[in-house]
Order: sequence, then C-alpha cells, then structure tokens
Amino acid sequence: MKGHLTAREVRCGTDKMSDINSNSVSLAGEFAVLSQLALRGYDANMTLGRTKGVDILVSNPKTGRMLKLEVKTNFRSSRSAGGNSRLFGHFVSAWMMNEKHEGMRDPDLFYCFVNISENTKQFRFFIVPSHIVADYVLEEHKLWLDEKPTRSRGNIMRTFRIAYAKEKYPILTPTADDY
Repeated sequence: MKGHLTAREVRCGTDKMSDINSNSVSLAGEFAVLSQLALRGYDANMTLGRTKGVDILVSNPKTGRMLKLEVKTNFRSSRSAGGNSRLFGHFVSAWMMNEKHEGMRDPDLFYCFVNISENTKQFRFFIVPSHIVADYVLEEHKLWLDEKPTRSRGNIMRTFRIAYAKEKYPILTPTADDY
C-alpha cells in the first residue's frame, strides 16, 4: 500500500526519507524536543490546535517558571545541512521564518531550532531567545533588501541562520557555540 512501510523497510531502514512531508518533519522535531526536555527533568507538553507562536509549554519543576517554545525543524542531508551565502557567509544551518517573527519579543518565548540529518538521523538543537531571533530576522531582511534595491519590499519570508563562531558576518549572527 502506498504510504505504508513494508516489514522489510522497517527492519532494514530502506524507506525513502525524501518522501517525508513537511508536517511529519515538524512533528518529528517537536517530539524530539519533548524527549530532550523530559530527559533534563522539565515538564513539557505539546500544544494542540492553533496556538499561535507556541508549540511546546515548558515548566521548570524546581522554579515553577513557565516558558513557551516555538520549534522550527529542517531535514537535510549532512552534506547540505549548512550552507554558504555570498551575502550572509558560511553557516551551520538555516530555517525559514516569516516577517511576524520580527516582532515576537517575549522574555518567556524561546525558539528551538532543530536540524535533523537525513542520512544519519542525528538531531542538533539550538535554543535561542525570541528577542535574538527577532533582531536577526529584522536585520537579515534589511540587508537582503539593501543589497538589491529592486527586490520586493512585500516579501514576507525571512531566514534564520546559526553561524560558526570563528567567522565574520555582515550582521550579528547567533553562533552554534552560544546556542
């Protein structure tokens, strides 16, 4: 049957990962984050429905503090997980964002950027405060527009990147070492 794994595919891991849809990738990232939070002693629950800007609610049982996590997941082969942009430089990984993220500056909101390696199935996690993400996507888009004045000012898409610590970038870029 189409869409179902055969017993051999489950045993041997020969399913075609390139056929996974974006919703499945997002869910895989959210469940991976939940498992890591549980292993670290946090109480965490995935939100259901259409909770804007919050995928996971996290409670620290030691302090009682409640936090909100927005999870962004990408799924790429190890060779293409990072990238190199003429304008933005060499980066560890990148995630698509939206213009609304420029204004999301809540001290209790964090983004967990998840990179899943398509060929090794290994996960990398980067937890970044919302104000850092907002500052970056705002500056990133401004630089992108300034580089070619003919670009559409109505473009709502943004890209968030995690940088390498020892490289220089045209704007302040969060690094893998820091997050």
